[in-house]
Amino acid sequence: MKEYRVVLLLLAGHFCLTAMGQPKPPQRKTTVSIVGDRFYINGKPTFKGRVWHDHNIEGLLPNARMVQGIFDDRNPETRAKWAYPDTHVWDANRNTDEFVAAMPVWKAHGLLAFTLNLQGGSPEGYSKDQPWINSMFNTDGSWDPFYYNRLKKILDKADDLGMVVIVGLFYFGQDQYLKDEAAVVRAVDNTVQLLAEGGYRNVLIEVNNECDIRYDHDILKPERVSELIQRVKAKKVNGYRFLVSTSYSGGKIPKENVVREADFLILHGNGVKEPAKIAEMVQQTRAVAGYRPMPIVFNEDDHFDFDKPTNNFQAATSAYASWGLFDYRLKDEGFNDGYQSPPVNWQPSSPRKKAFFDYLKEITGGLP
Repeated sequence: MKEYRVVLLLLAGHFCLTAMGQPKPPQRKTTVSIVGDRFYINGKPTFKGRVWHDHNIEGLLPNARMVQGIFDDRNPETRAKWAYPDTHVWDANRNTDEFVAAMPVWKAHGLLAFTLNLQGGSPEGYSKDQPWINSMFNTDGSWDPFYYNRLKKILDKADDLGMVVIVGLFYFGQDQYLKDEAAVVRAVDNTVQLLAEGGYRNVLIEVNNECDIRYDHDILKPERVSELIQRVKAKKVNGYRFLVSTSYSGGKIPKENVVREADFLILHGNGVKEPAKIAEMVQQTRAVAGYRPMPIVFNEDDHFDFDKPTNNFQAATSAYASWGLFDYRLKDEGFNDGYQSPPVNWQPSSPRKKAFFDYLKEITGGLP
């Protein structure tokens, strides 16, 4: 019987449907996997054979928190806060395009991964109130096509560069815009389906940023977030499933229910001023009931000191854990400072950014 194929145009993505109605994902270049406590890209451990100051770098995934890559603000009362200094207006597409343009620079310094969140992160770094509305999800858990189109640009570029994207789904301060728990579950299912249909295998999923902070929906809180981890793990498309975890607030150790279910464990170093405490957190995590050899990743830490012999990045590396930068615009800083405060200059445009990338290149040796 002759096989008929229908081409479905979905925004910028083309998905081929077979006669059976099953999507045929596009050909992709980059696959992330885990073997024991090491990350692999395309079947090889990251930074194969690399040693820095007697510390093993092979299998680590140095990263940075770049969560505002698809940022927008649906609240007209706060949208003007994010205006670019040159145009005096906010432009979500410009933000994503400049993000994509900076990615090769990050990769050249050895940055293999970055965190992107579908509900962003506080554009002020730390905020008591969050009146802005920044979410790829509609109230019922369906997704906004404009957000997805921007996400696709970033995922496509990362795949082309051989980079990994830690895709966070939910952020406290924004999850309340989903009307109920069913909408949260629907948003998880829809995101996994979108990523699978796109053929992406360079994605790690972080269900939510800091599950132990003030979430409105119980299923996003520490006691039940493992249910969503299980849900992601249960969804296989063409024999593939996404690797998944969640994170906790600064200095906290993952709970047993997450340790038993997650594929890798995420720590945050916010508030941890002593580098020795960073290494201690790694050891405490490995002692949690249910732990087995698996990667440990810091994907948020707002400490720097890269010119000192010991710092949080160095301490995490010494304990064989991946480390990630969290850089936001501090008081009285300008456009070139910070990676979490729109409008963002996504290039290494400040002394703090440059210090991080120089140190990263020293540790990793850089990448082609």
